[in-house]
Amino acid sequence: MTALLEVRDLHVRFGATHAVRGVSFELGAGDSLGVVGESGSGKSATMLAVIGLHDHRAAKVSAAAVSLAGEDLRHAPETRLRDLRGGTVAMVFQDPLTALNPLYTAGFQIGEVLRRHRGLSRRAASTAAVEMLSHVGVPDPRRRATQYPHQFSGGMRQRVMIAAALAGEPRLLIADEPTTALDVTVQAEIVELIRDVQARNDLGLVWVTHDLALLARVADRVLVMYAGQVVEAAPAAELYAAPRHPYTVGLLSSVARLDQPRGERARAIPGGPPRLDQPIIGCAFAPRCSRRFARCVEAPPLLPTSANAAAACWLVEAGA
Repeated sequence: MTALLEVRDLHVRFGATHAVRGVSFELGAGDSLGVVGESGSGKSATMLAVIGLHDHRAAKVSAAAVSLAGEDLRHAPETRLRDLRGGTVAMVFQDPLTALNPLYTAGFQIGEVLRRHRGLSRRAASTAAVEMLSHVGVPDPRRRATQYPHQFSGGMRQRVMIAAALAGEPRLLIADEPTTALDVTVQAEIVELIRDVQARNDLGLVWVTHDLALLARVADRVLVMYAGQVVEAAPAAELYAAPRHPYTVGLLSSVARLDQPRGERARAIPGGPPRLDQPIIGCAFAPRCSRRFARCVEAPPLLPTSANAAAACWLVEAGA
């Protein structure tokens, strides 16, 4: 069966900066993929490249394959990408205050998607926009549809963004750090909202975040990215139970847990990621890794750790 989304050997360069280096993954309809890593690891750059949102004057994007619902996107004209964005694929951005247009009401912006991708009249789109706001849990949706983004709280703005993303009835939803600026209570509400929407609509979901703890509640499968590359890929349960890449181990160790012994603290990963505007020799994580050894001067490929998992670490081959 054809994957809903297939990406193979994706590269993104901004001048000398090689921001995404050979990323590959697949996603099926109804499946959830979590993409995690530190800031600058290439998570958002990967997703923006997939749906063609990079400025072509600044970014050079290449790939062996980028297909959505069986359609090759690598050479699709911008007119076709505009048909797909908001229709077949939608994106919820990290900061809704900057993603939403401050000059238009919430109802107008949701209605714009409905008119563009579902062919509704202005009147029908206005009515449907109110229904969409109600669908994502915005109270008093008729009144709220007439308000502007600055009149909403952070959590309510994110609900407006989700309503706009869902208005075109997409098959794939990309959520790029959608809960970063929200308090934990609102964060939990947004997570549950997106999970509920995914289940009801059989959406493929890609959730981009730096928060491994949050992904445990969202993802079926997890990609761990470091320095523009995938360094570990595994089913979520397997990755949390037995991470194989030292970077993944470090990420999990940096998360505070309620079951930690008293006095034991979360541990930060020492050092910082490499510069991506310079060549990386060998394993990119080696300078920060307490388990590095002689072979780490060579760049490891993704090595299978089980039937459905892999890690880019020579320790896997060594059986350590």
